[in-house]
Amino acid sequence: MSLRTLERDAPSLFKHGTSPTTRVLLLSALSVMLMLADVRFKLTEPVRQAVSVVLFPLQWAVMQPVGWLSSGKAYFGDLHAAQAEAVEARRLMTEMTIKAHNAEQLLEENQQLRSLLGLRPRLVVPTVAAEVMYETPDSYTRRVVLDKGQVAGVEPGSPVMDDVGVLGQVTRVQPFSSEVTLLSDRDQVIPVMVERTGVRGVAYGDASNLRTDGLELRFMPNDADVQVGDELVTSGVDGVYMAGLPVARVIEVERRNQSPFLRIYCEPVARLDGARHVMVLTPLNVLKAAHVPEVQPSVPTPQEAKAQREDKSAQRRAGASNLPGPGAQP
Repeated sequence: MSLRTLERDAPSLFKHGTSPTTRVLLLSALSVMLMLADVRFKLTEPVRQAVSVVLFPLQWAVMQPVGWLSSGKAYFGDLHAAQAEAVEARRLMTEMTIKAHNAEQLLEENQQLRSLLGLRPRLVVPTVAAEVMYETPDSYTRRVVLDKGQVAGVEPGSPVMDDVGVLGQVTRVQPFSSEVTLLSDRDQVIPVMVERTGVRGVAYGDASNLRTDGLELRFMPNDADVQVGDELVTSGVDGVYMAGLPVARVIEVERRNQSPFLRIYCEPVARLDGARHVMVLTPLNVLKAAHVPEVQPSVPTPQEAKAQREDKSAQRRAGASNLPGPGAQP
């Protein structure tokens, strides 16, 4: 038996064809030609589209488990969030119901007390809803422009609020627009009161560049009872803002030995940057001027007229009796 029968190589009779090196070179050249042809003439675009159409059902079937897993995870996450929001909403609704019931009772008691004391009823403040169009392109001021003006009844000096607190004051009015100076403007001033203690003060827009959208409560003595977290509301002493409107919250109180006044920094409760829909209030002095009762001339009764005539006659007789006689010495 020949040992060649145990060799693994094929017999020389079947060794025909090109060498591996030649095949590599040919296939490389063919690949380069096909790539150039595809780039230039888009020859394989129909083939690619046909392959994608054929493979699309397979891709869809393979992606379904992943999509189901993601959808299930998102579903359970949204369900948990919805349940938590529902619980929080029910809690808030309960609190608002209690507050509304207490507010109705207080309003009824207030009306009864006012009627007993003979006080005039509380003023109803007319409002105008407006939308913030844009912020003025001035880096040295903080102002926004509203889409309501004189035609809508907006007046200069009107307070402007969002759904949280005081936003600013109308400083310029056009027929169809108005300009509002925000509380954080360095030239804006608003009289405030510490809600906890009733201490009055004046809040100014922070003029420093280190704090944006801030207020500074100035000219407060060192012994004033002001703490971090105190709420500031309008005091109503300026005749423009209604009393009790939320303004700011104290965030820093600095006591200085070299100065008789505190340095108090506050943060506005209103969204000075993100406010879009606002409410323009009628100034307090305009409301008071509109509700001043007209003075009617008093008409005396017949008895009062008779008494006045008798008094005048008595005064004339007294004056005549005090005159000197013909022989009297001066």
